[in-house]
Amino acid sequence: MGRADERRARQRGGRRAAPRNRPSRTEAPASRNESVSPADTATGTAPAGGRAAARRGAKKGGAKAKGDKGRIRRLFTWKKMLGAFLGVVLLGVGAFVLLYLTTPIPDTANADAQLQSNVYKYSDGTILTRDGKLNRENVDLADVPKAVQRTFVAAENKSFYNDVGVDLKGTARGMLNTLMGKGAQGGSTITQQYVKNYYLTQEQTVTRKLKELVISLKLDREKSKDYILAGYINTSYYGRGAYGIQAAAQAYYRVDADKLTVPQGAYLAALLQAPSQYDWAVASDTGKRLVQQRWNYVLNNMVEEDWLGKAERDAMTFPVPKEPKAAPGQEGQVGYLMNAANSELERQLVEQGVAESRKEAEAMVGAGGWNITLNIDKKKQKALEQSVKDQLTSKLDKKKRSVDGDVQAGAVSVNPKTGAVVAMYGGVNYVEHYTNNATRTDYQPASTFKPVILAAALDQGAETQDGVEITADTMYDGTSKRPVVGSDIGFAPENEDDVDYGPVTVQTAMNKSINSVFAQLGVDVGMDKVLKTAADLGMDTEDLKAVPAQTLGTMGASPLQMAGVYATLDNHGKKVTPALIKSVENSRHAVQLADPIGEQVISREAADSVTSVLTGVVDDGTAKKSVRDNPLRKGQKVAGKTGTSDNNKSAWFTAYTPDLVTSVGLFGESAKAPHPQVPLTGATNGLTSDAGRVNGGGFPAQIWAAYTFGVSTKVTKFDLETDQGAAVQPSVTPSASPSQSAEPSEEPSTEAPTSSRPSTSQTPSQQPTTQEPSEEPTTEEPSEEPTTQEPSTEEPENPFDPQLSQQSNQ
Repeated sequence: MGRADERRARQRGGRRAAPRNRPSRTEAPASRNESVSPADTATGTAPAGGRAAARRGAKKGGAKAKGDKGRIRRLFTWKKMLGAFLGVVLLGVGAFVLLYLTTPIPDTANADAQLQSNVYKYSDGTILTRDGKLNRENVDLADVPKAVQRTFVAAENKSFYNDVGVDLKGTARGMLNTLMGKGAQGGSTITQQYVKNYYLTQEQTVTRKLKELVISLKLDREKSKDYILAGYINTSYYGRGAYGIQAAAQAYYRVDADKLTVPQGAYLAALLQAPSQYDWAVASDTGKRLVQQRWNYVLNNMVEEDWLGKAERDAMTFPVPKEPKAAPGQEGQVGYLMNAANSELERQLVEQGVAESRKEAEAMVGAGGWNITLNIDKKKQKALEQSVKDQLTSKLDKKKRSVDGDVQAGAVSVNPKTGAVVAMYGGVNYVEHYTNNATRTDYQPASTFKPVILAAALDQGAETQDGVEITADTMYDGTSKRPVVGSDIGFAPENEDDVDYGPVTVQTAMNKSINSVFAQLGVDVGMDKVLKTAADLGMDTEDLKAVPAQTLGTMGASPLQMAGVYATLDNHGKKVTPALIKSVENSRHAVQLADPIGEQVISREAADSVTSVLTGVVDDGTAKKSVRDNPLRKGQKVAGKTGTSDNNKSAWFTAYTPDLVTSVGLFGESAKAPHPQVPLTGATNGLTSDAGRVNGGGFPAQIWAAYTFGVSTKVTKFDLETDQGAAVQPSVTPSASPSQSAEPSEEPSTEAPTSSRPSTSQTPSQQPTTQEPSEEPTTEEPSEEPTTQEPSTEEPENPFDPQLSQQSNQ
């Protein structure tokens, strides 16, 4: 090959092939049958003929591979791919142009914008209430101060005055999320939100989103920004039944819209993101923190846009809204029930995809047209209200004792087999106390959390630090302020009244609510596992840290949540989510209510064992005065737990029969705004327990007993699949408990064992008996005065010697 030929070959990207039969310069000619010599084998060389055959085989395989690649390249050339992409784009553009031409701006508002009343009924179909004429009054934008107008722009859409009415990126993301079933993720402009609120619906479909996009583009071209902003602030839902800025200004600050200040306007603008969650009157600590953060966000955006001076902004303080006023017809328990039903319906609308967000769900419910039947049983509802009155509120006199005015009660009663909320007590009167005490989550459940710890231990098959399986008869050290072992975080909780118990079983620790035992028990199980079990049972643990202090029930919880937790235990470990709504109808929205009974979240044996243990709290523990000895009991089987929180700010009794679960909570809330939490100590002046405490075994247990035994029509027994706990054998107390005796109320006690208990101690290795307890409680009347029994100096059979165990006297 000449140099010119080689140059031309390189330019073509290849190399000119040598003649087929021409040997390589480095190879000697070889015949096809040439043999391989030993020398060739030793040196790893092959005869020329063999190498030629190998090259031909490789060329043949390479040619096939190149052929396949060539076909793929011809099929997916960049020209064809570009053409296909452009075709899809052109089709999309064409479809959008067609939609744009054929979609006019509606002449009238949608049905949701034409407000109607909601109807609420008892479970038997009789009317509970109608929510009446809804609160909406449109105002001209000129009647709203310019700076207040800008708070809404700063909150929702800073580019509002310059955009074309849509956020293409946000809308595309919203349509993609809809197709993928992920729900909403924001991104709408003020124009889009107004179009959705006023002209369209809240349904999650691609068609609706495309219509929203088209109408928003047209509206932005045909109408002024002031027209759109006025429509937005007049049609938005602000909570408290208020639609539009005028109604909101009155509902939250008792002023007309033209008198709103910038800080007040910023709060109303922040409120639109989550009206119920951000309503200061009912917001949790988290809700208050979030709305203040958003309020700051709004004002800071105004400074960035030069709508507000920095010095003026720095001088602004958060404008706490005024207390809400209930509408006529919502007196007594009616307002609590109505708003709790609305909240449950809104949650269902979001979970089922009928509404994109809680904000939109609230607007849909507030728009009216709903026929809502509750699970509330009229007889049980009346009985619960009467019980609270007889056992508590009739004994309070805030004129004589100021603390009596700080006592708030809440209660929820649930059918564990169906999940139906059959009765709810939200407070003395909705028009006097807006917050629903049955659903509020800002108070600690205290020792009513202890059964959750035991449930986790039994369900997980947990062991002590010494490798002993945890059961109702496992021995622990009940010494007050005993440091827990096995935790990176130091914790040494004090028992109530700083009582030392010495060696006790888990059963006894539950009966007497011994903090030190359950702190160690929680660490033995693993606090992460304890919190997971709590979540599985129905508590909100999302933001909780897995630390030993949680064993004292220091998180927030509501009577509604705790009723669900105990209902799941009563239902043998199958999840019960309390349901207030029985059925719901609406001509524009189809709602399929979720089944309140869910899957098995803990094993039946674990749930039944906890139930068995909790019968001991009633028959031989902190609830025996109010429940065990109640003349209305008539042999009814009961399992439950008392609770008194730190500094006596809350007191609880949550308990159940086989057919009914009821959680009662008392909360210390100052009668003076801003209503901080305060101790209950001293309420009713002498009608409380020792030291003036309002304990769970006092008023809460009394309310529970009067209600439950009053509505029970027959005596029932638990169907338990377990061989441990007080329900299947008498409680066991070590014969040498080095503790002083005290009467078991909510304060810890070491009362001497009754004659129904064996006097011999039991080690963890001994198996519980299956002896059926007596149908009647022990007849021995508890002493009203604490005894002064001296602790025994005998060495117990199972001594807790720190040198024998690294569990530090567990």
